Amino acid sequence: MAAPATIRCCAAALTLMLYILIISPSSSAIYCDEDDCYDLLGVTQTANASEIKKAYYKLSLKHHPDKNPDPESKKLFVKIANAYEILKDEATREQYDYAIAHPEEVFYNAARYYHAYYGHKTDPRFVLVGLLLILSGFQYMNQMTRYNQAVAMVKKTPAYKNRLRALELERSGGVTNKKKSNKQMDKKVEEDLSKELELDIKGTQKPSIWELLGVRFIILPYTIGKLLLWNGCWFWRYKVKHAPYSWEDAAYLTQRSLRVPPDAWGSIDESTKEDLVQRRLWVKSNLETYFAGLRKESKRRR
Repeated sequence: MAAPATIRCCAAALTLMLYILIISPSSSAIYCDEDDCYDLLGVTQTANASEIKKAYYKLSLKHHPDKNPDPESKKLFVKIANAYEILKDEATREQYDYAIAHPEEVFYNAARYYHAYYGHKTDPRFVLVGLLLILSGFQYMNQMTRYNQAVAMVKKTPAYKNRLRALELERSGGVTNKKKSNKQMDKKVEEDLSKELELDIKGTQKPSIWELLGVRFIILPYTIGKLLLWNGCWFWRYKVKHAPYSWEDAAYLTQRSLRVPPDAWGSIDESTKEDLVQRRLWVKSNLETYFAGLRKESKRRR
């Protein structure tokens, strides 16, 4: 069983070698195609920067499209300009010389070439903006999909159909018209009812641009400033002046102590909120007493 596996490994290695040596171009070809960058400028590999610059200016005067209308000369000028761009920079020239000396390292040389020519030319700010736009787009699509699925599920419930029926009767004055011509009216009624049902959908919300990553990143300085101002006012009012908590701030402390999400806290009725706030649950001993009472009540019901 080992022999066939060995043969397959050898075959794969041979295929890779053939690809590198025959199918794939040489490492240096990615720089100046099949030409030699030094030959295009008419200089040797040991030429210094000044000699390369002089050779380029001399050839550019001869083959520039404004000086020479010959189409072949124009093609040659493009090659010469590309060769000069590679050799005038010490980093790219070093990479090109390495590719000439190590033609077998095809993938490594190609990676260095594309990194040098495309990596540094991309403004990181544009990359960041593009990334935020893409992420925000996916985020919005995901939220919209979840919201539409939730709405579709609500529309299938008997409660929704009953409310739709009740609304239709209310608008028609208690008279129902069953003619087919009123299907468009039924659709309009359903659309109006869907807007009323938005508040009844739990676990998901309609997408908001203010919740997108891109928008939140843009307004991040404002958010940080607002947070610092809020904490500063809180510290001055309750730590320095020792003022009594307002109902809103006491409700916030209660919600945080109970670790209740803002959406869930908003759905609690006002009387229950009032009772919880009066218990002063942000005090550790009061919170422990409250949880102990809940556990005791749970055991009693069992």
